[in-house]
Amino acid sequence: MDEKIAVENWGLIDFEEAWERQKQIAESVRQQKTIGTLVFCEHPSVITLGRNTQSESVLASPFQLSEQHIKVIPINRGGEATVHNPGQIVGYPIFNLSLLRPDLHWFLRTIEQSVIEVLSGFNIAAETVKGLTGVWVAEKKICAIGIHCSRWITQHGFALNVNNDLLEFENIIPCGIEDKGITSMKWEIGHTVTIASVVEHLSQKITENFLSVTKS
Repeated sequence: MDEKIAVENWGLIDFEEAWERQKQIAESVRQQKTIGTLVFCEHPSVITLGRNTQSESVLASPFQLSEQHIKVIPINRGGEATVHNPGQIVGYPIFNLSLLRPDLHWFLRTIEQSVIEVLSGFNIAAETVKGLTGVWVAEKKICAIGIHCSRWITQHGFALNVNNDLLEFENIIPCGIEDKGITSMKWEIGHTVTIASVVEHLSQKITENFLSVTKS
């Protein structure tokens, strides 16, 4: 078994194109029996609807979204509605859990813990919230997580708000949760953060945390 995780950075890429690339990588991971590939990218403004999305979760009308040039795309991940836009780091861990640990709960918790550790390095105190997925700062979500898993190959992943426009989240009920807010790294520390630096730390921490299971 190749005990390495490949890392790719696609930059700013349309969601639909990234989704097709994910499928191709997932099939390659399955056929070649590799641990997988960790992808980082940003998306032009788009609302994606997970399998559990309720119709009332999209607050803006189709006309309003069209005026803002925001697409709405139903997808096959779990979870509810979320927003992707420039300045948000989207991470796609396309991993073969049968070669790591065939446990989706462990997979999700490891993503959350990796993000929390990275945010700590930027002096942001983040945490998980019991019964909810994702990473939070004082009751405000800073990182959403939604995945799809087939034959222990994962797709989709997490979205970490860094410098992105949080006003676009007003078009939806984020993740279907009405009583909590949204925040970003920029909002929490008062200035913009270099996307490349956050990607570097995420890449290091995620690969380190997931590969540690192969050494135990």
